[in-house]
Amino acid sequence: MEIKDNYQTIASTSEEVLYKEKSSKFFGYAYPITSEEEVKPIIETLKKQHPNAVHYCYAYQLGIEPTVSYRANDDGEPSNTAGMPIYGQIQSFNVTNILIVIVRIYGGIKLGVGGLIAAYRTTAQMTLEVCEIIKKTIDVRFLISFDYKNMNKVMRVIKEKKLEIISQEMEINEVSGLPIGKITVQVRKKNAEMVFDIFDSMFEIDVKSC
Repeated sequence: MEIKDNYQTIASTSEEVLYKEKSSKFFGYAYPITSEEEVKPIIETLKKQHPNAVHYCYAYQLGIEPTVSYRANDDGEPSNTAGMPIYGQIQSFNVTNILIVIVRIYGGIKLGVGGLIAAYRTTAQMTLEVCEIIKKTIDVRFLISFDYKNMNKVMRVIKEKKLEIISQEMEINEVSGLPIGKITVQVRKKNAEMVFDIFDSMFEIDVKSC
């Protein structure tokens, strides 16, 4: 089975979008995130930005199958009228590592369950439509250590396999006094095992995940 090592997300924080329905205002925002810990500070910032709002509803998704995590929050709206419609648009646009927050300023007229679902879904859709959606790969990093005399062997594999060099340094072996090379490379997840095996099979070359 082929390893899935790419996903879609948004390139940057979206511009603000505004949807109006029966005097209520719905402000939509999207953020690229990589951890759940990023959510609360973003919500707090929006509360300062919209102090008169009554609901700060959101949904986020992190990771790719089979290790997806998500949350949908109605923030006081009737159950499943806000968070899940927002999350539904995240699924429809097939994006992950994303947070969408919709801030509602109540206009004095109740929208009803159906009206709320439609308003949050539409605002989430509008928010995603203004985003630049990009494809990213999941990458793995390896630290390759070797005596300086083996530098050419290592560099040949890096060049042949088109590996990205993240860092490169030289140290002096305290025992032998000879220089030791250390190179950190990055490789797509689906190619990681193959690349690891190549370096692992080479004499006097040490490779480990980092």
